[in-house]
Amino acid sequence: MNISDIATTEYIEVDVGTRMGKVRSTFENGNPKGIIVTDDGAYEGVIGEREVLQSHVEDDAKVSALTKPSRNDPAPKVDRYEDVREVARMLVEGNTKVAPVFENDELWGVVTEDAILEAVLENLDALTVADIYTDEPYTLREDDGIGKAINRLREHNISRIPVLNENGYLTGVVTTHDIADFVIRENHKTTTGDRVGDTDRLLDVPLYDIMASPVETTTVETSGREAVERMLENDYGGLVVTPAEDDRVVSGVVTKTDVLRALTFTEEEHMDVQITNVSLLDTVTREGIVEAIEEVADKYAEMQVMHAHVRFHEHKEKLRGTPLIQCQIRLRTNKGQIAGSGEGYGAANAFRVAIDKLERNVLEKKGVQSDEEYRGQLLRKLNEL
Repeated sequence: MNISDIATTEYIEVDVGTRMGKVRSTFENGNPKGIIVTDDGAYEGVIGEREVLQSHVEDDAKVSALTKPSRNDPAPKVDRYEDVREVARMLVEGNTKVAPVFENDELWGVVTEDAILEAVLENLDALTVADIYTDEPYTLREDDGIGKAINRLREHNISRIPVLNENGYLTGVVTTHDIADFVIRENHKTTTGDRVGDTDRLLDVPLYDIMASPVETTTVETSGREAVERMLENDYGGLVVTPAEDDRVVSGVVTKTDVLRALTFTEEEHMDVQITNVSLLDTVTREGIVEAIEEVADKYAEMQVMHAHVRFHEHKEKLRGTPLIQCQIRLRTNKGQIAGSGEGYGAANAFRVAIDKLERNVLEKKGVQSDEEYRGQLLRKLNEL
């Protein structure tokens, strides 16, 4: 299947000279997945709600401040007749919900993650939430401030965080959209006063005041199709995963991006490895990353890796011009999910630290599994006495 029948010519477009205040209002009023930016009619880039939220540019600044070439995550350019599986990979690795579609090097339209998910909906019955969700998600407390949530969303490159009460039970969820909507709305009310002070006040507002509650939850037994249908019908970016017996306990999060990532799973000899923020790669290559992960996975012969996700994130700190990079590696295996993370100056150093941590976690998993098997054998022998 290609995207020739999925992409659309209907999209929101702004010029690089447009004020950021107008763009923020567009996100508030229309809730678009992304906005195409052009320069005198020529394609320049895409900006999403995440970029608008995380940017520090004032309302009077121009859109060009967010579409300069040095941006970490430029949206991928998609050919109108590209394969859907490849487009799903490009959206995930490009960290975007919408991408421009070109035909004969001319901007033809856009393709969104929602359009792809709708097109493959009937095929998602073969998956369950257990196959695609992310376990051990990051969480926040009700009294944590919006500023902390923004930092957590930016640091881990995620779009939603479950919110817990003082007893550790799920009471809400806060998303990039919730925060952007609140900040934009409050900034519209501000006409006088100290702008810096007003911003600090907004960042201190507790999440309890803006989180969505009650929370839409699902379980690992739910089919991929049912989960996606609920997301599309309610315009949710994801659902919180809880045990069937207690929807107050957070087990994980499943998002539209997780489903798109599942569409890229292959039956090839080499494991499917997806890299987010590939533009940050320096001396390390995709081939080197795949080989290193396969070498670690081979240390646990009974573990089969279905998918590996490697994400790079650039911090502002630099050492002699080289940025501090965070690398996170997550393996989806028949033994559950295993992860490793680390930081270093440059992608190669960050990946080296993360792969070492991943190896320790794999070997620990192997040791725990061996201990459990030995314990089971011992108990059987005792029962036979």
